[in-house]
Amino acid sequence: MTVVACPTCGKQVEWIEANKFRPFCSERCKKIDLGAWAEEKFVIPGAAPADPLDEPPPER
Repeated sequence: MTVVACPTCGKQVEWIEANKFRPFCSERCKKIDLGAWAEEKFVIPGAAPADPLDEPPPER
């Protein structure tokens, strides 16, 4: 059996199909994590998208 730490509170959680909140220990911890993403406390690094207004017009 695999045991992981809940990403929110650190509690040990069994990685089994019966745990519908895995890798979280509870719905509460899952919602705390979702809220952190919504508040942009977590980000995935990457280049900023290009602004189409900065590009020269296409040639004709």
